[in-house]
Amino acid sequence: MGLVIDMLRNIRVDKAFDLLRFTNHKGAPLVSKLLKSAVDNAKSKGYGQEGLFISRITADAGPVMKRHRAASFGRASVIRKRTSHVVIELDSSEKIVDKVKVK
Repeated sequence: MGLVIDMLRNIRVDKAFDLLRFTNHKGAPLVSKLLKSAVDNAKSKGYGQEGLFISRITADAGPVMKRHRAASFGRASVIRKRTSHVVIELDSSEKIVDKVKVK
């Protein structure tokens, strides 16, 4: 998941969807689905998709499911199925343009 979100920082939303579509990682469809949800939430708050970019995206460790598998000499080895919590914050590029004009 970390490899996928590292390439999405500070990128416009439409370009991020194109990158995720052609990325061959397991986490790419999951992040794409999450990004689509974030864009839909921004649209419901009155922002347009054209001016949005990813201002912050993080993947933190989530709960770990522990499973056991038979090993040699009658022992059991632990299989850890890791999960992650992904947080996406979107911002509009109009705010950045205003900040640049003020300086």
